[in-house]
Amino acid sequence: MSKNKKSVTASRDLTPEEVLERFSDGPQTGIFTDGSARPNPGPGGWGVVFVKDGRIIATRSGYEPDTTNNRMELIALIEAYKLIDPEEEVTIYSDSELCVKTLTEWAPGWEKNGWRRKSGPIKNLELVKELYALYNSHPRATLKWIEAHNGWRWNEYADALATSWIKNNQ
Repeated sequence: MSKNKKSVTASRDLTPEEVLERFSDGPQTGIFTDGSARPNPGPGGWGVVFVKDGRIIATRSGYEPDTTNNRMELIALIEAYKLIDPEEEVTIYSDSELCVKTLTEWAPGWEKNGWRRKSGPIKNLELVKELYALYNSHPRATLKWIEAHNGWRWNEYADALATSWIKNNQ
């Protein structure tokens, strides 16, 4: 087992600087997003890091005092798409399978159905609509789901951005 894999479970609550010291695996180009609330619902944060060839191009992060994990994940993805030109070719990584499926599987049908679904209201609809519009306006960006806390340097870094806001505002 690699050094990165052994320390994944201990990666929660690391600072971005500690992540850079501890992790090296994973893609070195792309945009990585994460969101978190502790407890859920509760105070939360989101983080985005855009890297090319292992160099940080941009970071964004934010905090809300009363939110949910899903809201923070959606906001992180919104901010990721806002970082890039609509014609830029890049992979955007999210560890929220719910967000990825929302964009790639469910939102097209919801939109056709007047933003309704048979099982009840769509949670965080205003964020879903904004994100879906951004997703559609960036045809060369590829959205990929990745496992949370997988030991990839930039996935862990996005998590550290999200959780550092939580720690700094409690």
